[in-house]
Order: sequence, then C-alpha cells, then structure tokens
Amino acid sequence: MAMRTSLCELFEIEHPVLLAPMAGVSGGALAAAVSRAGGFGLIGGGYGDAAWLEQEFDAAGDARVGVGFIIWSLARQPHLLDLALARKPAALMLSFGDFRPFLPQIRQAQVKLIVQVQTLDQAREAVEAGVDAMVAQGTEAGGHGGARATMPFVPAVIDIAQGTPVIAAGGIADGRGLAAALALGAAGVLCGTGFFASDESLASGAAKEAALGGSGDNTERSSVYDVARGLDWPATWNIRTLRNGFTHRWSADISGLKQNLAAEQARFNAATAAGDTDIAPVIVGEAADLVHRREPAHVILQRMMSQAEERLRHLSQMVDPIKKE
Repeated sequence: MAMRTSLCELFEIEHPVLLAPMAGVSGGALAAAVSRAGGFGLIGGGYGDAAWLEQEFDAAGDARVGVGFIIWSLARQPHLLDLALARKPAALMLSFGDFRPFLPQIRQAQVKLIVQVQTLDQAREAVEAGVDAMVAQGTEAGGHGGARATMPFVPAVIDIAQGTPVIAAGGIADGRGLAAALALGAAGVLCGTGFFASDESLASGAAKEAALGGSGDNTERSSVYDVARGLDWPATWNIRTLRNGFTHRWSADISGLKQNLAAEQARFNAATAAGDTDIAPVIVGEAADLVHRREPAHVILQRMMSQAEERLRHLSQMVDPIKKE
C-alpha cells in the first residue's frame, strides 16, 4: 500500500515521516538513517555549536537531510544559518520564535522552510508568510512545547492552512499515531520520542535505558532543566522530560533552585557527564509507553509504516458501501 501525501511530494520522500531535530540526540547518523529508510531526517541544530553542526553534517554523508534550529537561540548566532545553508540541506525547520527575519535568506538559498507552531496565531503567521510546511506540535511532545493537545490542535491548524502541508507532532511514536494523524488530515508526522532510543541516536546509553523503562505517566512539563542549564527560554515554552529525583526536588520550587543555582548546576553538570539520569534529563514525551527496545532507525520506520497501513486498511473496512436500490 503506497502512502503518498503532499508531504511526500514536497520533500521527495517515500514515507510521510520526519525525524524531529532533537537537540543533542538527532545527529547526522540518525538523520541519514531515517532519510535512507524513506523518511526525512532533520539534524538537531540545538542551541548552536558550529563545530558540532559541521561534524554532524559530515556524519550524514551523502544522505538527503535537513536541519532544525531554535529560533531565539539562532538569532544570537546568525552565522549558524550561513553554515547550515552552505551545506545545502533539503529543508530547514525553525521553532520557538519569530522566523520571519530569516525568511529572505532561506528563500534566496532556495531551501524549503518548515515552521513549527504551538498556537493558531503562529499558524496564521506561517501561512501568511508562505512557508512550505508547518508542524502543528501538541503538548504531549517531548522537549519544549506549548499547551495545546495534539488531537484538537492539528485539525484546527489544517482548517486555516490554506493548502500548506501540516505535519502532526506530539505523542506520535508508532503506526497507529501516523494513521490517526492522516485521518485528521495531516500530511505526515514529526517523531522524536519514537527514535530517541534508536541505535543511531546520540542519547547516552543510560538515557536510552531510562526512556525504554519510562512512561507518559511519568513525564512532566517544567522549567527546571532550563534553569539548571542556564538557558534563557521565553516563558511561553517549557520542557517535557521524565520525572526523576532532580525534578521531584525542584519543579515546585523554581525560586529555590535559582537561589541554589551554583551548587545545583555543579551537581547537574557532574551527573550529565556521568550519565546519572536521576539528575540529568531524559527528554522524551508522552509516547514513551510505545517505545520498547533499542534497534536501528530503519526498523522503527518500517514497523511504523507497516502498522499504519494495517490500521488504515482496518478502518476502511469499517465503512459500509452505499447500497443502491
């Protein structure tokens, strides 16, 4: 069963599945693996490290990949956009901030632009600007996000998209989620948690094991790790991670964390280096329940597609044909 959507046409891919550009996790090898398996891989540009970005583009080899950036951070290091565009990515994804100042340079480079949105006002701005595709991100997603749930948010964005392909994100990690997103009218999905524990992921072994043993019941959104990492995130967005000892201690006492920041940052940095996931973050979403094993990214994508096809066939059998008298 061929599953062709406008997203497949836009990015010249076989499967309507994009790898989320997870900072520090979606490196070149993972992005390349997803692209070579028929999806589309995005390298996570994160908070901006030119040497790391060059290294991960090199790791992607000749695979057709894209790159994603956090807008407010990119605005402080605009040279990273020059670096990325010089690598001729197949697409560029921008999230969390005003993308419009970067639009002329991206257009001049003839690179397709994906913009991630968390509100309908953001979606309207993206449509007005003529972006190539939008990611409608629900709050179930791992990492940073807003407050809208995926199920009602995605079709609301589609209703105002005026034909711009809409990519569903948030709580989607298997074929059932892909089938549901397509049923809502999305052109495809953006998946992060589903690939977090893949062989090619840059997450630490300890973080992968924690994710495999985690559950959506055991995730929460807070600003604990933004404070601990010294990241000046706008208040509009916070971050979903697995709960652990660090979040239990500080998520309800952000002011206390700030007062003890020097000591807690030292403890946090040591734990991160040691792979101690009782302090260091495991950045996955509510779909953690659907991730059960470490395996290659192409296996994850193939299973997702097979499962989605099975669900769509099953759903089609539930519709009775109109009987003619």
